[in-house]
Amino acid sequence: MNKHSELPLVVIVGPTASGKSSLAIWLAQQLGGEVVACDSTQLYRGFDIGTAKPTAAERGGVAHHLIDVLDAREEATAGGYRERAIGVLEDLRSHQKLPILTAGTGLYLRALLEGLANMPQRSESLRKRLRANVAEHAPGHLHGLLQKLDKVSAGKIAPGDEQKLIRAIEVCLLAKKPLSQLQQTSREPLRGWRAVKIGLAPERDALYGRVHARTATMLAAGWLEEVRQLVDGGLPMDAKPFDFIGYRELHAVLQGEMKLDEARVAIEQATRRYAKRQITWFRGEAGVQWLTGFGDELDLQRRALDYLDGELRGASPATGGLDV
Repeated sequence: MNKHSELPLVVIVGPTASGKSSLAIWLAQQLGGEVVACDSTQLYRGFDIGTAKPTAAERGGVAHHLIDVLDAREEATAGGYRERAIGVLEDLRSHQKLPILTAGTGLYLRALLEGLANMPQRSESLRKRLRANVAEHAPGHLHGLLQKLDKVSAGKIAPGDEQKLIRAIEVCLLAKKPLSQLQQTSREPLRGWRAVKIGLAPERDALYGRVHARTATMLAAGWLEEVRQLVDGGLPMDAKPFDFIGYRELHAVLQGEMKLDEARVAIEQATRRYAKRQITWFRGEAGVQWLTGFGDELDLQRRALDYLDGELRGASPATGGLDV
């Protein structure tokens, strides 16, 4: 295989708290690879504990990419992620390193592997008018507007998801076509890489137990203090990362609007719901080798390595599964 041929890209999918990072780090150590995060929350600097970023000690000397690349005032997008990720992959190709992608955000993974439809650029003036409409009208106004413009997209977006509604309406108005129609246009898939996908499928009750235990661990590690420092540092409350699970609840604690125990329960509930959505999304992902268990369990790690050995057979150990 020459430099310009398809190279393997290991992709680990699964719900939050299933151990994607642990498995990726272990595999990287065995195969000489490097970890590439595919998570919309881990892009942001300063939001560390609640986004479950692996600590320096947990990374075990393995290089990690696409973590801490955005300021909290910037807005993460699937297109922006794809552009950054392609740059990272080409750098790893040049250094003969095996990329191991930890995918928690399904939309970002789809954008990277399948490409994105050609969409109009953001219009801040239009967005400002739409946000003003939110304040002037009753709840559900944006969703009703989108229903008139694009019933298909409206059926897929929750009435309370203001960010997605604004983007969908913006696209419809600027392109003069429904968003759902534009999404059917041709896309440019990722070239030069062959995705080898592993899915983590822990038993549901065990996963929820991990969610609760991890929430407690995060709080004990200083999550509330992290939020306090972000607020005291002058970060505006409309910064996107404050919408992340846990950050909004803990901010409410700091404002005296919620007790800490109430916040903990709310965080656990929101995380369980998020895990359900991830499971549903990734079950629709093609070509995934599903493994029962958690990514930090040695038995699963060995099964994952056995599977990859078969998929990457013939490669040089020195290049971590890349036959270059």
